[in-house]
Amino acid sequence: MNHITMKQMPDDERPYEKCLKSGAGVLTDAELLAVILRTGAKGTTSIELAKKILNCSKTQPGLLGLYHLSASGLCSIRGIGKVKAVQIQCITELSRRIAKAAAAEGNTFTSAQAIAEYYMEDFRHLDQERVFLLSFDTRGKLLSEKTISMGTVSQSCVSPREIFLEALECHAVYVILLHNHPSGDPQPSPEDRLLTMRVRESGKLLEIPLMDHIILGDRCYFSFREEGIIK
Repeated sequence: MNHITMKQMPDDERPYEKCLKSGAGVLTDAELLAVILRTGAKGTTSIELAKKILNCSKTQPGLLGLYHLSASGLCSIRGIGKVKAVQIQCITELSRRIAKAAAAEGNTFTSAQAIAEYYMEDFRHLDQERVFLLSFDTRGKLLSEKTISMGTVSQSCVSPREIFLEALECHAVYVILLHNHPSGDPQPSPEDRLLTMRVRESGKLLEIPLMDHIILGDRCYFSFREEGIIK
């Protein structure tokens, strides 16, 4: 059976021409990626190559799988060199920043929901737990955001001492902890609850209160303050 090239396909089936005629919204995920790739490989159209890329991630196939593909992983796909790998990674990062910019519109960090929505896109694709410290001044202005710990899939090692050294350095009046659960379930573990209590008590002694501890899941969150655990 002879292989059909992109040039041999009808105009209404070619992604670029379809986009020009009807807009990007009519394209499939593979067709959108194919437009970015522009070319395929020998014996493989750009659409076929795009489908291979979308099915490459063992963690999460499809568009979300792009977040889990490294440059070396992309280059292992026949037809993907350094240039295309960089293009794909830049598109992925651009989509993350667009989502974050949209969440930041009018965000004043005055509620757990506002904070969760702002950071959700940064955290929801991580394979490991990351503990993030947010430090604020008297007016509620965000002074700094810092990664305190990167842990395994199931746990992170966090020291209250490290948290409050950072808070004191930027003259914080209060702090909020933020971390993710790669499982997608934001319900706190016993270790999460213990850490929260330890940090809260340390904050009382230093007069830098822990105002909240927010756990991010997959498009959902858990707030210790909203649940009445931190008051």
